[in-house]
Amino acid sequence: MTSPKKKAQISVYLDPDVMKTLSAYAARREQSMSLIAEAAIASFLSPDADERREAAVAKRLDQVDRRIARLERDMGISVETLALFVRFWLTTTPPLPEPAAKAARAQAAARYDNFVAALGRRLSQGPKLRQEILEDNQEREPT
Repeated sequence: MTSPKKKAQISVYLDPDVMKTLSAYAARREQSMSLIAEAAIASFLSPDADERREAAVAKRLDQVDRRIARLERDMGISVETLALFVRFWLTTTPPLPEPAAKAARAQAAARYDNFVAALGRRLSQGPKLRQEILEDNQEREPT
């Protein structure tokens, strides 16, 4: 029967910040600093460490790619919505006679300023339209 190999002891000099981080991590995990240092060194020296790091980076890039795809979809929906509204508005709103058009332009400038102020408030604190649409759809669905 062979006896288990005894672990070798080494002395390592660590930067105080690294030592503090190692100590805190060991306390959180309720493990010895020696065990954590051994695992870290083994991971660092492992031949598949590069593959694991590459897999982690690839996973993160896939997440970013999915988020960008969602943003592109949302932007496409927004642009189409605005274009449809403008087309509908232009085809259904008759032009005003000239005396009324001047008054309408003056009133439109004031209304536009109010719109921009309301939009600024909503973007800074209010709920997003997308969230309101989801909530409206959930309220309409039969339970």
